[in-house]
Amino acid sequence: MKKKILIPTDFSKNAWNAVAYAADLFKDEACTFYILNAYTVTGYSLGDLMVPEPGSDSYEIAKTISENGLEKIRDMLDFRAQNNAHQYETVCMFNDPLSAMMEFVEKKDIDLVVMGTKGASNSRGALFGSNAITAMEKLRNCPVIGVPLDTRFGILKEIVFPTSYKTHYKRKELICLTELAQMHDAHICVVHVDHREALSADQKENQQLLEYCLEGTEYSFHHINGSDPAIGVQHFVESRESNMVAFINKKHTFFGSVFTNPMVKELGMFSKVPLMVLHDLRN
Repeated sequence: MKKKILIPTDFSKNAWNAVAYAADLFKDEACTFYILNAYTVTGYSLGDLMVPEPGSDSYEIAKTISENGLEKIRDMLDFRAQNNAHQYETVCMFNDPLSAMMEFVEKKDIDLVVMGTKGASNSRGALFGSNAITAMEKLRNCPVIGVPLDTRFGILKEIVFPTSYKTHYKRKELICLTELAQMHDAHICVVHVDHREALSADQKENQQLLEYCLEGTEYSFHHINGSDPAIGVQHFVESRESNMVAFINKKHTFFGSVFTNPMVKELGMFSKVPLMVLHDLRN
């Protein structure tokens, strides 16, 4: 069964890099890639009472710019090595990026969103763009992989999965993680950072449930003695040159009880490693 992968684009270099990364990540899988550009009209918001309608000059100009940008992407795809297992479709939608993604995910039953972490309009100093952060927070019915600008897919040998063991897991919440690991024979490193060595009874129970959820993959458990989970995970990823970091996203606190500092600050430490955001389906 073909995977359906959505790749939003604003025609930036980072957005194109996400296309290339996704194609290489799933090079041995049958996939349909939907490359989506959401466009609006400059000077208007979608909440305005007088939003330009199809046929108006401003609307048609914005639509033409979107269509021309997607045409250039199709031309660029022609220069990549052909993969008979891959099919590409380009789509332009009049909407804000998040609403367009949410609508398209529902309409096409998308399996995964892959996007650049920084768009064309973001400031040079920002490590993660607002669209990427919003998608990771709000797009709750589909996993999201954020791809940093300078990341090229080479090999996926190790995925780091930080956890506090303070929540229980479901197999279906981790399907994207386990499928990717099996696809690439990648090792999953479950990392727990805490100054206490021993786990509580509830944490042990959640660890056992996680073992059940990870059956069929190669995995290991790692305890890092420390009081700052963010720093502990960062050092682990850098020292081992891990290839991806995966998180379960809570509805009200992005990294659950793993991180307590503002999300944007913590995301910065993954500026060189793709970040896969999974979702707590109970929310």
